[in-house]
Amino acid sequence: MAQEAGLDLVEIAPNIDPPVCKIVDYKKFLYELKKKQKEIKSKAAKVVVKEIRFGPHTDEHDYSFKKNHAAKFLQDGCKVKAYVFFRGREIVFKQQGEILLLRFASELEEFGKPEQMPLLEGKRMIMILTPKKAK
Repeated sequence: MAQEAGLDLVEIAPNIDPPVCKIVDYKKFLYELKKKQKEIKSKAAKVVVKEIRFGPHTDEHDYSFKKNHAAKFLQDGCKVKAYVFFRGREIVFKQQGEILLLRFASELEEFGKPEQMPLLEGKRMIMILTPKKAK
């Protein structure tokens, strides 16, 4: 039947008993398959991560300025990676860095929630915030 129509016999589902086949133009079939996959890929959500850097002795004005930026990022749907960077002997102020990040998370609670609590990795104490779903 496929030869009479001048088309190809394409096996759609080989694992089913009996196997499913279709009479189609194979090049057109591949083109449409690629087109569907491209459409699915374009609709997939892309995660953007914005970083905000603090020091263990970040001043109040700088803190509030960075907090406002983070709130805007969370409202736009981006993840926020806030970290405290310890230089040299500042590593002794680990408690201060953790308190700063926890305060940051609690003040941004209306815009996002912490995905990961403060965690020390080398000279950085990192915390990740994810945006709340818009209703």
